[in-house]
Amino acid sequence: MKDAFGLAKQIKNKEISPIEILDELEKKIETHYELNAFVELNFEEARKMVEQATPEQREAPFFGVPFALKDLGQAKEGFKQTSGSRLFRNHRAPETNNYVKKIEAMGLIPFAVTTAPEFGFKNITDAVINGPTLNPWDMERFSGGSSGGAASIVAADIVPIAGASDGGGSIRIPASFSGLVGLKPSRGKIITGPAGWRDWQGASVNFILGKSIRDAKIILKGLKPDHQISPFSEPHSTFKKAEKYRIAACLDSPVGNKVSSEAQQAFREAIEFLVSLGHEVVEVPYPIKGRALIESYYQMNGGETAHMMQGISHMLQRPLTYRDMEPMSWALYQYGQQLSAADYSASFGAWDEATAVMEGLFTKFDLFLSPTATTVAPKVSDDLQSDIIRAKMKQASELNKEELKELVYEMFEKSLHITPYTQLANLTGQPAISLPTFVTDDFLPIGVQMMAAKGNDELLLEIGQLFELGNQFKILKKSKL
Repeated sequence: MKDAFGLAKQIKNKEISPIEILDELEKKIETHYELNAFVELNFEEARKMVEQATPEQREAPFFGVPFALKDLGQAKEGFKQTSGSRLFRNHRAPETNNYVKKIEAMGLIPFAVTTAPEFGFKNITDAVINGPTLNPWDMERFSGGSSGGAASIVAADIVPIAGASDGGGSIRIPASFSGLVGLKPSRGKIITGPAGWRDWQGASVNFILGKSIRDAKIILKGLKPDHQISPFSEPHSTFKKAEKYRIAACLDSPVGNKVSSEAQQAFREAIEFLVSLGHEVVEVPYPIKGRALIESYYQMNGGETAHMMQGISHMLQRPLTYRDMEPMSWALYQYGQQLSAADYSASFGAWDEATAVMEGLFTKFDLFLSPTATTVAPKVSDDLQSDIIRAKMKQASELNKEELKELVYEMFEKSLHITPYTQLANLTGQPAISLPTFVTDDFLPIGVQMMAAKGNDELLLEIGQLFELGNQFKILKKSKL
């Protein structure tokens, strides 16, 4: 399949019509049901949008290209928005949020909602209400999370791009696991609101998963904030195109666990390619204390979860119980209830310190290179917790704050060991991109990650284009289904 820009060009040249694309898409989805990537399909609304489009709307850059929304933070009036939770199993969005309005203004046609783990807390997609979302590279593996449904349908060539979001790696992780381009834009670069203006205090941002740099470039421009309501100012770019970039590189996991030989090879080959183009690469120690920063991330997450659950409880006019949600959500909720305002505030102090360190790094280097993940996508059969941890989660309401802090770290630990590199950019607000540069001997993808200073998203796309034009992208050309 062409990228979204290429498909839009075919539409503009009248080589194919948007209705024909939707008809073909509906048939294609019938043959890809095993991926379990959709929460809802709404072709009736999609066809209506195409048929009722004004001449001005038909001139939009992506007019007629079908687009699936993520089941988390990408609300279109009347479409399902369950957040992967049984509490919202039948919930439909009462209004269209600003992200989706911008998507539609670019001519993209929402036709579906894709799966996510409950409240986006995991790096795999396995919400109890939907079941596991599978990876078209290997149907025994996950495509990642939390934008797992989006990753699966793009990797399988069902659509060229899909809505995704990233609060701790939820774009870049599935990009690595599914062989896609995954940009997490700078904080303040993408429109927010009207609900969730702060999106995990700026850690989370909406964007896309796709296969080409040019799609990412156009979408980044189209999602630019156009008002001053957002609490986060759009960062100033210091990017100046150069013949030679200075790149810091670190292979080590920030939490000290083993990095697979395949991830090491992906990292080394990326360095070799950059050096072959004349760029300078300097290996450095990991610049941040990984565990301390992760603990600050979990503290924020606990506080945000407690706030969210209080709102849900008020809406339902009853207390929430263990049976209302999945065990990890319950444990985070209990942890958040134990945290003080001082604890919550301390989280952001740690983020600011990390930001200062990383912005300091970017006064000496243009980019920071690492693996995106320590290994390939986990299998659906892999146990990422243990019976002991599951028993603790069930009894979370009986634990004190320190016990809950340890439990939260334990329940994410195996998952964190697979994807320890991505959270940093969410907390510093800096942009990061996962590039699909490597495939293992078992035909499984692993990405490499680049970070840049705040506002320098265009630099990441510039470097990404070097890999793309240098035939370094290893993208699944045809679904194996």
